[in-house]
Amino acid sequence: MAAGTITIFGGSGFIGRYVVARLADSGWTIRVAVRRPERAKFLKPLGNVGQVVPIACSVRDQASVEAAVAGSDAAINLVGILFQQGRQRFDAVQAEGAERVAAAAAAAGIGRFVQVSAIGADEKSPSAYGRSKAAGEAAVRRHLPGAAIVRPSIVFGPEDDFFNRFAAMARLSPVLPLIGGGKTRFQPVYVGDVADAVVAALDGPREGAPGGGRTFELGGPKVHSFKELMELMLRIVRRKRLLLPLPFGLASLMALPAELLPVPPLTRDQVELLKRDNVVSPGAEGLEAFGIHPHSLEVILPTYLDRYRPGGRFMEHLPHGM
Repeated sequence: MAAGTITIFGGSGFIGRYVVARLADSGWTIRVAVRRPERAKFLKPLGNVGQVVPIACSVRDQASVEAAVAGSDAAINLVGILFQQGRQRFDAVQAEGAERVAAAAAAAGIGRFVQVSAIGADEKSPSAYGRSKAAGEAAVRRHLPGAAIVRPSIVFGPEDDFFNRFAAMARLSPVLPLIGGGKTRFQPVYVGDVADAVVAALDGPREGAPGGGRTFELGGPKVHSFKELMELMLRIVRRKRLLLPLPFGLASLMALPAELLPVPPLTRDQVELLKRDNVVSPGAEGLEAFGIHPHSLEVILPTYLDRYRPGGRFMEHLPHGM
């Protein structure tokens, strides 16, 4: 894959920083298209001087999207939100925004394009999040039939919003909720593996290369229930907490006032998402299509959750009495 100029929409997010690092190592010149470029400056040291350039762009603004892709050889759309607030609505960002990006890329003659979606993208999903993700995929296919679509399950890594959130809760609360009884199944996938797959998916379309016109579902080596994930997290942080089953109906009621917070810990739409398993579909192409061997959750989690242990990461290495 000959490196050139690539535009990454939403490149300053959790997955984006890993994608940027890999592309920089491969010699790409990278435009990181984000709403607040000053918050993406931390990405610049990942490349050489001038190799990683944050630029101002909103996927809700046509002119800024067109300017972001002008002259680029490839593009990746990583933009997504976990909850709605103000003008940031699922449809506006994940459906209409994806279409705006794909249409601009097609008009600019970009042949390499990757849309990062999510397992759970379904036009019939009970969740507005899932429906908007499906609408975004469909829009990309209309404008760029050769685009690759990547759907990860829940993504874990040092900056994740899942295990870090519950580990932080375990520091303070004697009880952790198991929404729906904790039976929902997940197939957690390591962020580094996702980034590798996203970059590999750019290498198409051509015969024998994974990428163009195909959809990939990315999951780790094991499927876990929500309850099992909480038990694993608690073992790693060495804390005993009561895992309290919480019916979906009661969880929705509790989410209603939580949605008024600037960063809600739970929304009603997320409760709807939890009613369906989040695992790779039988027969779907996944990490193996790129020759990627997924990292184990049990190996990676202790490398960053150990800071939530009583006394912190290094307490067990201190001499007794300190």
